[in-house]
Amino acid sequence: MFVSFGAAFGYAGKTLLTYQETLTRVFGVLTIVLGLSFMGALPRLNREWRLHKRPAAGHVGAPLLGVVFGLGWTPCIGPTLATVQALSFNEASAARGAVLTVAYCMGLGVPFLMAGLAFRKTLGVFAWVKRHYAWVMRAGGIMMISLGGLMVVGVWDRILRQVQAWTADYTLGV
Repeated sequence: MFVSFGAAFGYAGKTLLTYQETLTRVFGVLTIVLGLSFMGALPRLNREWRLHKRPAAGHVGAPLLGVVFGLGWTPCIGPTLATVQALSFNEASAARGAVLTVAYCMGLGVPFLMAGLAFRKTLGVFAWVKRHYAWVMRAGGIMMISLGGLMVVGVWDRILRQVQAWTADYTLGV
């Protein structure tokens, strides 16, 4: 699902390349707002919704549980995914948008897989993150605000051009 969105945003970016500078600045402002939200500085954007009905167990309840799980994680993945989609849009290529989103999905999924495989050993890490949750969220928000600032002032485009020049020879056929 995420990769499809990445490809779509990349394709849309290709068609809107003429507005790249303006769109990068707009997405930079959006990334800053989302970073502030991530940090808890905009409490109206951090609303919590809960469903109090448990799905039935078994094959019928599994998809509903997945949907509820996804909805519950939306505030956590939403700002970061929006930033990845903004970068996909700026890349102006469906393939590169898909590659960026695959990297995002790997970054999201691999830690869950590793934690599941080493559940007992990772309980201490989870406890540390829980104890320091506010600081972890602030650090993530600061990184997003920094990225948004670079996008707004135009430095991000220069960084991307430099990275693209460095990686031009190994595009993995994309």
